[in-house]
This record gives sequence, C-alpha cells and structure tokens, in this order.
Amino acid sequence: MAQDVAQGLAAVEKLLRSSVETEDVFVTEASKHLIEAGGKRFRTLMVLLAAQFGDASAPGVVTGAVVIELTHLGSLYHDDVMDEAPVRRGSPSANARWDNTVAILTGDYLFAQASDLLADLGPELIRIQAQTFSRLVQGQIRETVGPRDDEDPVAHYISVLADKTGSLIAASGRFGALLSGAPADVEERLSRACEAIGVAWQLGDDLLDVASSSRQSGKTPGTDLREGIRTLPVLYVLGSDPESRLGRLLSGPVGEEDVEEALTLLRAHPAMEKARAELTAWVDRARHDISGLPDIPAKTAFLTLCDYVVERSG
Repeated sequence: MAQDVAQGLAAVEKLLRSSVETEDVFVTEASKHLIEAGGKRFRTLMVLLAAQFGDASAPGVVTGAVVIELTHLGSLYHDDVMDEAPVRRGSPSANARWDNTVAILTGDYLFAQASDLLADLGPELIRIQAQTFSRLVQGQIRETVGPRDDEDPVAHYISVLADKTGSLIAASGRFGALLSGAPADVEERLSRACEAIGVAWQLGDDLLDVASSSRQSGKTPGTDLREGIRTLPVLYVLGSDPESRLGRLLSGPVGEEDVEEALTLLRAHPAMEKARAELTAWVDRARHDISGLPDIPAKTAFLTLCDYVVERSG
C-alpha cells in the first residue's frame, strides 16, 4: 500500500504542475506559486487511501486527486485575499507578492482547470464537486456573516468547519472510492469518516493555537487571539464566563501586551478540555465508520490517522 500511495503522490504532483501550465508565463508562474510552496497534500492522500478499497490503479484516480487539490489551492488564494494574509506556507502569499486582483483571478483559473479535468470523469463526479463547492462557499459566507442572533455560536462554528474544511475532505474520500470502483457502502463510510476527520483536524488547530509552543507547532501561539478569531475554546469561555477577566480579554482582538496572560488563563480553563472532548467526539465518529470497512492496510492507515489527530492536539 505504501508503495502504491507513494507512486500515486508522485503522479499527482506531476499532473498538478502540468495542469496549470499555459503559454502565458505570468499565469503559469502565479498558478504554480502555492503548488511549489509545498503543503501536506492531505486531501490528495485521502483520495489515494480511499482508492485502496477498490482498484487503486484505475484510470481517473490520479486525475480526481488533482481536481481536489486544485480546488483546495484555488480556495487558498481567495482565503488569503479575504484574510489579508501576508504569508502562506512559509512564502509570501500571492496577494502580497502581486496584488488582490491577481490572487483572485489565479484562484479562479485553478478552479477552471479543475473543472476541465473533472469533465473527463463523468457527470456523477461533476455533481459531487459542484455540491462540495457550494458547501465551501456557503461555509465561507456564514463565517463572514457570523451566527444569527437566535443561533448557538458553537453550533454555527462547527457547521462552518464542516462546510469549509470537512466537505472537501469528504469529497476526497468519495472521489477515491468512486473512481476505484469501491462498493457503495464503502464510499459512504469513507465520505462520512473523512468529513469527521477534517472537522477534528481544524478543532485540533484551535487547540494548538493556545496550547502549543512555537517549537512544537511551527506557528506563533495566540495568533487567533491576536486576530480576534473566536475558535471553539474561546466560544466556550464567552458562553460560560463572559464577565471574567479571561472573558473580557477574549471579547475582541487581544492586544500584544495581554496575549501571554490570555494564553495562561485559557490554558488552565475548563474550556480547553471541553474543546478536546468535542474533537474526540468527531474522531470517534470517524472511527465508527472506518471500523466497518474491509480489513486491508488502508483501514489501518485511516485508524492511525485518527489517533494522530487526537495526539497532535495534546
């Protein structure tokens, strides 16, 4: 299995680069900007692992993985414009290197290239991609607008994670299963499990932003607090202790002079364990579906991934 997946990743990387090449040198350069910056290729891996439950060498598996990765990369170009992010994957973001217009149009170009590849995979895959893209956009809109006055902020936050992150990872599992000819029940289990893993992964990022050191995570702790992003632990504090010293600190962006105090108080608050429990519940959902899959090495790989998602969060 490891050899199959490694070969698949190499094939994906080759097609990923060639799929964005054009006669226009600048368009090619802008399109390859994030591809060459690297990344985990997490969604690609999900496609290739899911394909192990059918014929992993079937025509279309590699193409499907590239479609998923191009969709993800296109969304990152747009995300960086919305977030005014100066850096992505350790390199200047496209909007910082060029400008917002170039970044937006490059993201659009990647979506177009993904659609071109997708057209050869058939109407069922096209429909899944369209539904997934709809969820991605709806999730971004709902995150931007925020919860309604009558809506539970925690439920809103989880649903945004499921749409913005979980949906494309769910599509990754579904693509791999469908394109490899895996049975329908396996396809459904993989889709549900992958979505749950995606939500849990993002919840883990919430915890790491508070609990980890720079050495452990490679990121500056408290970044979300500085930006006023209300992640799950913050929402739990604001829901239970809004008038406490910590609640007042977390009511908006935390000033640099207060970040260390806020981190210290939040690390000791029950909200952290409550957030970990929510992450574990999502991982348990994934494990439940994975447990019903055929006993092949890919099943063990998915279960190991579940363990890692929990362990990385501390």
